[in-house]
Amino acid sequence: MSDQEHKEKEMEKNIPNQEVENENVEGATDRLEDSENTENETIESEVEGLKEEVEKERNNFLRLFAEFENYKKRTSKERIELFSTANKELMTVLLPILDDFERGLKEVEKSSDEALMQGMQLIYNKFKNTLSQKGLKEMEVKQGDTFDAEIHEAITQIPAPSKKLKGKIIDTVEKGYKLGETIIRYPKVVLGN
Repeated sequence: MSDQEHKEKEMEKNIPNQEVENENVEGATDRLEDSENTENETIESEVEGLKEEVEKERNNFLRLFAEFENYKKRTSKERIELFSTANKELMTVLLPILDDFERGLKEVEKSSDEALMQGMQLIYNKFKNTLSQKGLKEMEVKQGDTFDAEIHEAITQIPAPSKKLKGKIIDTVEKGYKLGETIIRYPKVVLGN
């Protein structure tokens, strides 16, 4: 055999090996592609899971934030109400003293002592202004006003002096007062019958 023939035979032997190698490379490439696809799918599923978890935590945060805002509003409102009615007990104790003071002023007006009247009036004004600064307001009730059981307390009924006063307020026996927006003493009124 010549060298040429010998080389040809060697080449023929190598051809099946090359085909096997090609098949091995193709198989490895397919496995590599499958591996990459599996990794991509895994990463995508992890990303989706993380997105869902982030959305869940975001919703929890928003709910918690809304609850906290409601809590702040509620406590702020309660604090304002507390401040506006904190002196309620003291004010209800002072109201009879204010009534007595007003009755005393009416009696002093009957006397001719002008200095006494001015002194009493100054003290009364100072007392009333101090109570007003703390939130006490007198409820205005006039003759002829319509009776409202929600804000008035009827103590008696008398025959109405005129037809237009029938069922209306004729007189106020005791003044009513509010502390802020809360009525702490209802005005006691006489109704026309």
